[in-house]
Amino acid sequence: MRKAPLTPDKILLIAERFKVLAEPARLEIMNRLRGGELTVTELVRETGLGQANLSRHLQLLHAHGFVARRKEGVSVYYSLATSVDELCDIMSNQINAQVTSRRRTLAT
Repeated sequence: MRKAPLTPDKILLIAERFKVLAEPARLEIMNRLRGGELTVTELVRETGLGQANLSRHLQLLHAHGFVARRKEGVSVYYSLATSVDELCDIMSNQINAQVTSRRRTLAT
């Protein structure tokens, strides 16, 4: 079944979200959150990013719907949005398939 084409506005919105994902530090943050929710302090420790830098990345990821946050007392907990974890799996599987294909090509 053929899908309806995207509108120009939707294409721009999708492009904006992919730009957010083009930063390796943000991908590393999302990768760390794949294991479950973490506080900013835990993310600083796990990623090695400074707190101010990490907070800017988290704010952008949250604004674009890649991460969710909840406050508990003085701590803020971040987690991956459900669909984002699926997107990470899709991309990882695609990369694995390409690597496998290239290895087969090089072996022949």
